[in-house]
Amino acid sequence: MRGSYGGIGVALQCDTEGKIVLSPYPDSPAERAGIRDGDILLAIDGNAVSSELSLDDLRSQLRDEIGAVVTLTLSRPPTPPFDIVITRDEIQVASVTWRILEQASDIGYIHIESFTERTSNEILLSLQELQQAKISGLILDLRGNSGGLIDSAIAIASQFLDDGDVLYHQMSREQERTSRVQRDGVAIDIPLAVLVNGETASAAEIVAGALQDHGRATLIGEPTFGKGSMQLVYDLSDGSSLHVTSAIWLTPGRHQIQGKGLTPDIYISRGEDDADSGDKQLDRAVNYLQSRRE
Repeated sequence: MRGSYGGIGVALQCDTEGKIVLSPYPDSPAERAGIRDGDILLAIDGNAVSSELSLDDLRSQLRDEIGAVVTLTLSRPPTPPFDIVITRDEIQVASVTWRILEQASDIGYIHIESFTERTSNEILLSLQELQQAKISGLILDLRGNSGGLIDSAIAIASQFLDDGDVLYHQMSREQERTSRVQRDGVAIDIPLAVLVNGETASAAEIVAGALQDHGRATLIGEPTFGKGSMQLVYDLSDGSSLHVTSAIWLTPGRHQIQGKGLTPDIYISRGEDDADSGDKQLDRAVNYLQSRRE
């Protein structure tokens, strides 16, 4: 949620044989120490990697305080197993990527991976750069976004709305709290399409639901996941945190997200992307924005 962590900067994948394959991030401690794409992880600090450990378990073992040292035992056939010592550093996790689409040079594309403490600054930078490129339309991709921080979601929705409510928090004993649009959004007028699917959840549904209910954007894709509950977060002394569900969310049109999700305005199944069919949902969003200019 902070958008950064103390670690070595490496992606983990489990291959068909159950081996843990590494891929270092560019200019990360892992890459600088000599880890290469395809290296196989055998042990962490002398403890053999077990099939009983999940990828999340292994990621947790690789993360620690900045400056802490970890020793990895690797396999790189035909080289015999060897050790690499790595000093952990701050790993920045980008939550927003953006570009001008190749198939439509006047349409911008922004994908939000999750809602972290850094997302509001990243979305502002992306919008400013795309607007400098004179785009005539924008596609906001929230597919596969499982959520994150609610304050970040409110800030992102506010970049596209000039006024009104973003969501309602419905709590126990019939209490209700309203989160309103923050002023001075930089993209309140640009034509907008939002891509969603069954993995669009929580804070991502807040943004999509607010834009849909205000008539600000057309939702394209598949019904969303339906995770619309608020959690109180308590930081604990060992660095972990306790999350307690305390309310459910309603969109500005008072649609309940929890257990229901959002229904897209234009339904289109993504299916299996391949070289021939491409990304059908993205193509439909491009066609929608282009048709609005005609």
